[in-house]
Amino acid sequence: MVFSKDELERYTRHFVLQDVGVAGQKKIKAGSVLVVGAGGLGSPVLLYLAAAGVGKIGIIDGDQVDCSNLQRQVIHSTSRIGENKARSAEQTIHALNPNVEVIVYEDMFRPEIAQELVEQYDIVVDGVDNFAGKFLINDACVLEKKPFVHGGILGWKGQVFTYIPDKTCCYRCIYEEIPKGESIPNCSQAGVIGALPGIIGSMQALEVLRCLLALEPLYAGKMYIFDGMTGNSRIVPFPTPAKHCKVCGPKAQIHSVIENQKNYDMAQGVKGHNANACARK
Repeated sequence: MVFSKDELERYTRHFVLQDVGVAGQKKIKAGSVLVVGAGGLGSPVLLYLAAAGVGKIGIIDGDQVDCSNLQRQVIHSTSRIGENKARSAEQTIHALNPNVEVIVYEDMFRPEIAQELVEQYDIVVDGVDNFAGKFLINDACVLEKKPFVHGGILGWKGQVFTYIPDKTCCYRCIYEEIPKGESIPNCSQAGVIGALPGIIGSMQALEVLRCLLALEPLYAGKMYIFDGMTGNSRIVPFPTPAKHCKVCGPKAQIHSVIENQKNYDMAQGVKGHNANACARK
């Protein structure tokens, strides 16, 4: 793998960094990442992965940029209100780092396409804001044996969790079933402090880079929980995997997301009810 003159200058800080260097930057450039959702969490994830030089980034989002998004979804701009979010994000990435290949999917992350998309990438990032979407990402990644980095935000709280195939528990091990939407507030109802997605999304991007560099993820099988109001944080470990889990447990019942489609009744990509940032205590 050869770096262009632009890349040699662009990634200088990585080349001199211990545990990255030229060999590590080649791993980053050879990597492929699918980011599901180009909203609050997807924005910093996409910006930092593109800046770091990830070779191939897929973006799937069927939603359009709205004025109310701009308080926290920093990859978009006022001039792009009404545009598809994935397409808007692509423009920003190309302006930031033209060396990155960007593949845009102007669609919601749906059971009909989930496993096929996940199979094409090295790692997946959860940037959706509803439980059904998060369960769909989890199940598709478990079935395709792909790692994924979960992120959740609401109000002043956020969380990060990384799944590694055959090594850690999965998202369904923790939450078991999709909660009823009516019981969970969304961002429009509960609000979210604008800087919080930047904190959590940046941590997700760091986890992705660690995975691409073959470094142990910081939150593999653990939930990092941050409270932006108090400044406190904690890490909650989970057993691996849960015996009751329907997708990764010894008596798994889910063998295809299509077969389980009726249970993703809220899987609308970045629309729907927000996945509360507070992990089960």
